[in-house]
Amino acid sequence: MTVTSLPQPVYSPHSPRLYTYDVVIVGGGIVGLTLACALRKSDISVAIIEAQAPEQTAARPRAYAFSPMSAKVFQALGLWEQVGPNITHFQRVRMSDGDAQPVVNFDTKDSPSPGAVYYGAEHPVLMRALQAALQNAPEVSPWYETAILNVQSTEAGVQLTVKQSGQDHTLTAQLLVGADGARSEIREQAGIKTAGWQYWQSCITTVLQPEKSHQHTAHEKFWPSGPFAILPISGNRCQVVWTAPHAEAEAMLALPEKQFMTELKRRYGSDMGKLTLLSKPLMFPVRLMQSHQYVKPQLALIGDAAHCCHPVGGQGLNMGIRDAAALANVLKQARRQAEDLGSLRVLKRYERWRRTENWVILALTDALNRTFSNQLWPLKSLRRLAFWVMSQVPWMRRLALRVMTGFFGKLPVR
Repeated sequence: MTVTSLPQPVYSPHSPRLYTYDVVIVGGGIVGLTLACALRKSDISVAIIEAQAPEQTAARPRAYAFSPMSAKVFQALGLWEQVGPNITHFQRVRMSDGDAQPVVNFDTKDSPSPGAVYYGAEHPVLMRALQAALQNAPEVSPWYETAILNVQSTEAGVQLTVKQSGQDHTLTAQLLVGADGARSEIREQAGIKTAGWQYWQSCITTVLQPEKSHQHTAHEKFWPSGPFAILPISGNRCQVVWTAPHAEAEAMLALPEKQFMTELKRRYGSDMGKLTLLSKPLMFPVRLMQSHQYVKPQLALIGDAAHCCHPVGGQGLNMGIRDAAALANVLKQARRQAEDLGSLRVLKRYERWRRTENWVILALTDALNRTFSNQLWPLKSLRRLAFWVMSQVPWMRRLALRVMTGFFGKLPVR
């Protein structure tokens, strides 16, 4: 896919390399494309700048815990018919302190959204649906395999110099959106500082096939070394998200496959029978990060460019999807009111909406990880008591699910 695959919304005949848009999104991943899809049919012209080819961005071998609120966003975008049948609907989520009792069972009657407690969504499924939707959106122009050479802010808007297929082009817009991940160059160039820390843990992910059916049940086991999640995905496969201290995680990855599987089975359990390793285990560091600002004049950050959290509870991608939906709502309202999309007054509405709510999730995931990743007897006794209470009191399970599934605060869709 190239820049010429879709017509440009505004074109200067005197300078064929100059393109004008309302919004330029840097980052063609799930969060950036969600924002672009949400701005379709809103009289807002959009360019998406992505360094990789579309096939590369869609081929990432990873699955996510996909929340019911994220599902509602995709339903509102008209993508659910393509996505829903191709992801796994969790009928229950089992949460436990290791293998100890009691176990808290969340099922569909506890969920704020009917049909599923959560979902297991593979990256290619989400990306293909988003990319297909944008192919039929004349107001959205994808710039794949494109490098950003320079970004300048002027009174008239933001100006980017980019290189594609060996040629330089200039793009101008009212608003630049950074959706380019945790190491966001857009955030760095804007001089936006961040708060947070690297955890003492790393995360191992891999895909397995159990001998027995996963029965559409997800597991979150809190071991002293860190949370261990089992996410059921299509084809009776499961993705493991295994958090452990850095040295332990590195040692696990260095083991021969047979020994690695022995260590994994100790945490996975034997309920699903023999386990077959389907993908090479990968490791990445775990961090908490919150940007001091989500916005500046002519600039907004969404997704991991704005914040990162511990993987416990599968919140990261879902926070980014809610960011994208919220920013789209703010921008569409501003367009209806004939406001400058890049004005700080407009963008502060988005920041006030999302930054505080994201702090809640960042604090919650941090507290969960620190409370469960130790063996101090007072905390151990307290969390066992909390598990027992939640297992016995339905309204507490429902309240916990409302927060963890994104049904709290100001909702981006209803």
